[in-house]
Amino acid sequence: MSEGLINFITEWQRIMYILAPSSVLLGVLIYTFYRLRLSSKKAFKAKYDFVSKYEYNYLFITHAAIGLGVFFICNTYKQETVLLSFVWFFIRFFISACFGVLYGYVAQLMLKYYYPSVQAKKLKKYRYTHRINPKNGNEMKLLSEEEEDAYLDEGMQAEEDVFSVDYDVWIDTETGDTQIEKYEGRLSAMECDRCGFQTLKLEKEEIAKEASNEEDGELIKHYKCSYCKRVKRKTVKLSTEKSEDDFNIDEHTQFIDLTGKKKVVLVKLVLHSNEGEIKNYEFQNLQEAQKFLREFSFIKLED
Repeated sequence: MSEGLINFITEWQRIMYILAPSSVLLGVLIYTFYRLRLSSKKAFKAKYDFVSKYEYNYLFITHAAIGLGVFFICNTYKQETVLLSFVWFFIRFFISACFGVLYGYVAQLMLKYYYPSVQAKKLKKYRYTHRINPKNGNEMKLLSEEEEDAYLDEGMQAEEDVFSVDYDVWIDTETGDTQIEKYEGRLSAMECDRCGFQTLKLEKEEIAKEASNEEDGELIKHYKCSYCKRVKRKTVKLSTEKSEDDFNIDEHTQFIDLTGKKKVVLVKLVLHSNEGEIKNYEFQNLQEAQKFLREFSFIKLED
């Protein structure tokens, strides 16, 4: 092997020894920074918002940095063998890339299939841990869906009726002090530009122009605010390459009668789409679940 190649491989080895611990350290620092930011949030609602919005991104970047570290570490292995032939350099590079990609793939699978359940438990803890009244230190009580309506204005109730926003109302039973927390709803709705509430939902769709192989068609979406009754239209393009079936609940849909001697304290729904998507929902009573099903469409889950 020429002296130039030997010098290149030696310099490469030196750089790998620097980058390997640096990448792993970077991953550790990113995760530590995330934990510090989370611990700086004192209120449970603030922790809930931070975890739901940022935790996945922090974990993804952390694993990406560690995956690079794995690649760099593997590129320092068997240096004496690599110096015998430049072919071994490419072999080691390829194997190192495989190990780095393998780590990233396993991490991605964990984030996709295992992490959501862990995050859901964490968010549930943050959301339903008893709140403390900052004025006197009393423990506050979380009101049920029926009880909380007395503390929500009409706009807030309208948002809950279309499942775009979910409000939790905590009350100090001794003093009557209340704390209202706003959470993302189970279905998406646009913010009405007139009243400002997230109550602008899709009413119907009308095909203005059929799509063909030569040109796109046009679909007119009609939106209506369930609070201030504002009507809005939006035109979108139709293509023959894409299609989606709606999941509709009508007046002929039969619901299971869960009434009887035992009291229903929780209703769980698991909805499966024809594309394999699975959505899980929980409700405090049967009426809320039935109302949700009448409103439900996979289109409304889109941002």
